[in-house]
Amino acid sequence: MRENKSNMARYTGPKNKLSRRSGADLGLKTGSTKLAKRLNIPPGQHGRKGAKKLSEYGIQLREKQKMKWTYGLLEKQFSRYYTKASKKTGETGKEMLRLLESRLDNVVYRLGFAPTRAAARQLIVHGHVKVNGAKLDRPSFQVAAGMKIGISEKASKIPSVAGSLEEKGKNMPKWLERQGLSGNVKAAPSRDDVDIDINENLVVEYYSR
Repeated sequence: MRENKSNMARYTGPKNKLSRRSGADLGLKTGSTKLAKRLNIPPGQHGRKGAKKLSEYGIQLREKQKMKWTYGLLEKQFSRYYTKASKKTGETGKEMLRLLESRLDNVVYRLGFAPTRAAARQLIVHGHVKVNGAKLDRPSFQVAAGMKIGISEKASKIPSVAGSLEEKGKNMPKWLERQGLSGNVKAAPSRDDVDIDINENLVVEYYSR
């Protein structure tokens, strides 16, 4: 399982194929009922029969890809988060997740303003998101405790956004709170707040080779 040039560009194919490849629902699409039935069947003509046992490197690479795909990043962007996290005093894997969770596009998604992180990214790029009252069109912006995140009234009329706002039973992480079209960042995210099944230590091992 070697990384090639195709991994360096943003993936534009079927989103659920990435989830099936990683063996976990990465939250890349809404309506995951169909995905759940096929999640443990690898993509490809032969499904399970064509799956090979992964080497230690392959396992590390798969976990790295899972994290990268979940947050929708390019390879260079993702590796920069590892470099930044490795310079902090805490555990590198946890620091990396904290940085990724603090991205503005992830926060917009986690506040329930958008059904997916990709949809949240579009809202930001199109100028529908404000941070502390000012428009901000940079999805990678790092939010911090005390900041206020909001979306425009116009954005709330977008069908996918309206549906996300009305969704019941979606768990709001304890470091965030939302009232209407506005949200507050109460604290920095902790490892327990990450809502994806990921082994960050394997990602660190991948980059430490």
